[in-house]
This record gives sequence, structure tokens and C-alpha cells, in this order.
Amino acid sequence: MTTMVHRRTVDLSSYPDLVVIYLGMRVNTLAGIKTLFGFGPKIAKSVEAMPDGLLLHENIMFSLFPPHLGMRQYWRDFESLETWARSEPHRAWWKQFLHDSGGTGFWHEAYFMQGGMEAVYDDMAYDTGFLRFARVTEARGSMFSARSRAQREGSATTAAPVAEDKLYP
Repeated sequence: MTTMVHRRTVDLSSYPDLVVIYLGMRVNTLAGIKTLFGFGPKIAKSVEAMPDGLLLHENIMFSLFPPHLGMRQYWRDFESLETWARSEPHRAWWKQFLHDSGGTGFWHEAYFMQGGMEAVYDDMAYDTGFLRFARVTEARGSMFSARSRAQREGSATTAAPVAEDKLYP
């Protein structure tokens, strides 16, 4: 006996500025296991605080060996996501990571309801996502910040966790 597939869809018209972001952390060295699993409780606590604009957070396992874990998040708009990313505790995590990746690689890809995408890949030992097929360029100058990469108008309301000239003197 066959049954019809129960198909559903969603009406996203209430979320005209929706941003979907995938993030991942991949272990590059044995020390990276400690780094990867050290972030789990921090991220969980941050998500439990329900930052303004975060609609949903889901954990994802990309691979078991090497460990490559991540998450998918849905944000009301880019401004909410950017404000959170430039505030504590994310600001401290990102600043620390950019000075020492702890044996891991990190990446994110963001997709915008209004069109466009942007991504960054830091210390990734293995190409993933857009890196596997798109032209690769250094994340410097106009490609340094998510706002610039996504070609979003305006300016951030707070300073970046690490200024480009401090990261690359």
C-alpha cells in the first residue's frame, strides 16, 4: 500500500530581511579537538540567552573524522547578526581565534533573503563550500568584513573585534 507524501512549505513574507548562516569548525591537529569541544558549552550558553534577532539555532555534524561540527542559524536581519557578532561574548571568541586558531579551521557562509551571499574561511586545511568551486581571494581590504563582502550599505554600529591593520600590520 502506498501513501502520498505529506508536503509542506513556508511563507517567508514576514521575514523580508532573513539571513541564514552556516558556520563550521574543523579539527586540523590533535590540539584542535580541545578547541572544538571547548567552544560547545560557550555557544550553547550564548544561544540560550536568545540574542536579539536570532530566530533559530541548529547544530550540525559535517563529519566525524576529522571532527567537523557546525551550526545553522536564522537571523531576522543582517544588522542583528552583525551587532551580535561584534558584541560579547562573540567579540572575545573571534579576537582570540584570529590570533590563534587552536588547531582548528573555521568558516561561515551567509545567504540573504534580499539576495547575495558572503563567506570567510580561516585556517581551513581542507576546502569546503564555496572554496571548492569559486575563485579564492584573500580576506583583506574590501573583502575583510562580512558587511563589505555582502555589499551591504551603511556601516556597522560597533567596531570589528579585530581591526584589519592590527591583524595584518
